[in-house]
Amino acid sequence: MAMSRDALVVGINKYERFNPLNAPGGDAEAVAQRLEQYGEFKVTRLPGVKDKQNNRIRVGQKTNVKLSQLRNAIIQLFKPKGKSVPDTALLYFSGHGLRQDLGVEEGFLASSDVNPEGENWGLSLQWLRRLLLTSEVRQQIVILDCCYSGEVLNVAEADPGEGGKARDRSFIAASREFEVAYEGIDGSHSAFTAALLEALEPKSERWVTNYTLVERLHQISSEFPQRWICSNSGEPINLTRCLTPLIPKSETLQPELAASPHNLKHSGVIEFVGRAEVLENLHQQLQQTERIAICAVAGMGGVGKTELALQYALHHQKQGTYPGGLCWILAGESVVGTQIVSFARTQLDLQLPDGLELTEQVAYCWRHWRRGDVLFIFDDVRNYRQIKPYLPPAESRFKVLITTRRQNLGASFERIHLDVLTEAAAIELLVSLIGQERIEAEPEQVKRLCQDLGYLPLGLELVGRYLQRKPDLSLEKMCQRLRLTHRSLNNPDPDMTAQLGVEAAFELSWQELSQDAQTLACFLSLFALAPIPWKWVEQCCSDEDVEELEDIRDDELVNRSLLERVDKESYQLHQLIREFLKGKVKELTEADELKQRFCQGMVAAAKQIPWTPTKDDIVIATPMIPHLAEAATNQQDWLSHEDLTKPFVGLGRFYQGQGLYKQALPWFEQCLSATRERLGDDHPHVAKSLNNLAELYLLQGRYGEAEPLYLQALELTKRLLGDNHLFVATSLSNLALLYSLQGRYDETESLYLQALELYGRLLGDNHPFMATSLGNLAELYELQGRYSEAEPLHLQALELNKRWLGDDHPDVAASLNILANLYRSQGRYSEAEPLFLQALELRKRLLGDDHPDVATSLNNLALLYDFQGRYDEAEPLYLQALELRKRLLEDDHPFVATSLNNLGNLYSSQERYDEAELLHQQALELRKRLLGDDHPDVASSLNNLAGLYSSQGRYEKAEPLFLQALELYKRLLGDDHPDVASSLNNLAELYSSQGRYDEAEPLFVQALE
Repeated sequence: MAMSRDALVVGINKYERFNPLNAPGGDAEAVAQRLEQYGEFKVTRLPGVKDKQNNRIRVGQKTNVKLSQLRNAIIQLFKPKGKSVPDTALLYFSGHGLRQDLGVEEGFLASSDVNPEGENWGLSLQWLRRLLLTSEVRQQIVILDCCYSGEVLNVAEADPGEGGKARDRSFIAASREFEVAYEGIDGSHSAFTAALLEALEPKSERWVTNYTLVERLHQISSEFPQRWICSNSGEPINLTRCLTPLIPKSETLQPELAASPHNLKHSGVIEFVGRAEVLENLHQQLQQTERIAICAVAGMGGVGKTELALQYALHHQKQGTYPGGLCWILAGESVVGTQIVSFARTQLDLQLPDGLELTEQVAYCWRHWRRGDVLFIFDDVRNYRQIKPYLPPAESRFKVLITTRRQNLGASFERIHLDVLTEAAAIELLVSLIGQERIEAEPEQVKRLCQDLGYLPLGLELVGRYLQRKPDLSLEKMCQRLRLTHRSLNNPDPDMTAQLGVEAAFELSWQELSQDAQTLACFLSLFALAPIPWKWVEQCCSDEDVEELEDIRDDELVNRSLLERVDKESYQLHQLIREFLKGKVKELTEADELKQRFCQGMVAAAKQIPWTPTKDDIVIATPMIPHLAEAATNQQDWLSHEDLTKPFVGLGRFYQGQGLYKQALPWFEQCLSATRERLGDDHPHVAKSLNNLAELYLLQGRYGEAEPLYLQALELTKRLLGDNHLFVATSLSNLALLYSLQGRYDETESLYLQALELYGRLLGDNHPFMATSLGNLAELYELQGRYSEAEPLHLQALELNKRWLGDDHPDVAASLNILANLYRSQGRYSEAEPLFLQALELRKRLLGDDHPDVATSLNNLALLYDFQGRYDEAEPLYLQALELRKRLLEDDHPFVATSLNNLGNLYSSQERYDEAELLHQQALELRKRLLGDDHPDVASSLNNLAGLYSSQGRYEKAEPLFLQALELYKRLLGDDHPDVASSLNNLAELYSSQGRYDEAEPLFVQALE
């Protein structure tokens, strides 16, 4: 009597919350046809769909299988209702497998509707074990092609009870209970199912039993990247044998009959982006014909080396580029030679003689390899010794593609460095995973997400798949959650090509480093996420041998793709590697020592930034700025009390010296806050921090905010250091400069004189600080119209600066500029012009075109030309100065008001009255708002606007403005100031124009006196 033989074949491609699969449906259909054709099984397909071409039921490729359907079908197989129990029942499943800790670790077969967040994990393998133990089916076969499937083998360990002891069982799984399944693809099938189909195909009329099947599977999988798990118990179970075909041959298994034998694994990517140029370059390098072509794709962990190699191989397998075969070898998993021999046996049907050593077996394979070009992919090669004995002979038909983290694997190899994705490609990858709609909804957040992940393909794919499973999670929240240890970066989906998370991928490289290399890597992670000038690493590690440091850097960190050379003597860590290494720093016993060493190096760098940095100084300092910021913010606790302010001040100088006052402000503010917090309010560093912040406010034109800080700094310095201290002189000088800019000349002079006396007593008369003090006092005298007193001071200051600083220095340019101003005020135009030109040329060359001091020089030269009536030369200079000041200082600054005022005067002289009036009104409003009503510059604006009205014959508007200006000048500058004389003269001219000669005459007389 014929035995009844039932089979349930399940292949699930489609998943609602996981990425779809490509192979399971085809795998299941192929197994079903094999069982029907050679095994006389009655096969139920799930999901089953009708093939319209031949009216047969086939496994659906795009149909969902719910958990209830899967469970009911398995129950019907092993515990059928309403019909007799079969003698033999076979279950084949291909799809996703899951594993979850529900008190105990448990495996699941994933149905299409699995939803871990909803506690639906799929069909429990423990449930399946219990079902099998209580089933009355005498011959039970379970074959699982999914992750974590080995748990079903634990049936063999369970107590079957008396009724279950007389059972013949065969359990075959693609993976152990704790591991994901190897997804290699053979044609259109997974590696496991391809081997299963081959083993099930009978060679004769003798039965293939569960025992011979397992034996054949072991032969095929010999030294395979992953061993399949098999268990047989009881009597043999007949599976397949040669029979008269049950269905026509044309309708049987239809895999892609590739001309090229291969063992390529399955690619889990949905869309491969951003690598077209690299793929083309790779192909060109592999097509060399004069010798064996060996190309190594090198890059950091997670950058996509394996995926690139796989995509290249899959494409050219379809193209038939390598008819001799495509052999994928996992260099890090087992002996390379055994994998080559295994490929030759299973894929080329090569029968090797007995008794050969491994190297002899490989040599035999080379001699008898299939004709045509052959591609060998050695994946994840960690050192050349792994593969050297097993490389193909020097024949041009053999092509070798290597993926490695080593940048210098072999001198004779062509090397392609694989970098991270561009921003556009990174976004394209995320679009393929989460859709265009979510990307367009948060365009800035997606850019930030890509940036935070360092455009690393593995990180992007992991986070993209995580977001795919969480449709309600915004990208903004994802950015907030993101860190290296977040689950999204460390739980790869089963169908991904990469089976390690980001942290685990980096850990592999970390474990290969020597202790010295690990320490250096951790030290480098203390630097900011920016290029690191190597000279500063050497500076920080001055007690280390320079050559040894270089060797560790090049041979271990750079070679293993943990550190990238980005420019000459400049290196950088990827942000995720840096985060990984920062975690390792916490494990080091010498962590505090490394941080202190880093901070000491940054203090040395900060000290090299002068208060008035030139363009050359800026170029030198720029690479260190992000690292100074790192020391000032994240490593502040490891700065000594004495050095606490240095990184902050260096950063402030860097930006302030370029006129970038907004960027300088937070560093001076943080400096004051940090010193107060650590050192208390009564400390010299606090006084200096107050002074520095006040100086910045002064440069910004925020005079009202600067004064109380200067006063606090002066009081604190005197109290802590005494009256006879250098910093007291500096504080006095700075406060005097503020009062001068505020027009408070009477208070200014005494402060300048005190500062000058202190500098002279403490430093001597020939010190650069004396030059600054002399120049400031001279400028005050010029503002007061005391030209004869001002000139010798200006000349002394210029001579001192040149002697100490040389001719090419910003302070020399400043001295030239203020001396030229004096000559212009005296009407000595021919002497003033060459000095203005020298100052302008110096400032442009030393400071660059975009600098506030350049704007000042342009304005002053324009003013000279204006006074000379050279209006065509003056106007473009005024306009340049105004544009620069607005851009660098912003609209609300006293210097902007000065430029508006001067340009208004020029237009008034050219009788462009409408343009002039608007500028004068703007200048007056700005000056009143910024400087207050009682300021010489306000008097100047009133006087100039009145002059404009007088020129237009608008006398009734002009007179009150002239009177206000005259009153202000007298009160602020005194009766004997040139501006008072000029104001008297202007008012007299007005009265004369009106025919009010009796009123005009005494004013003319006063002006002349």
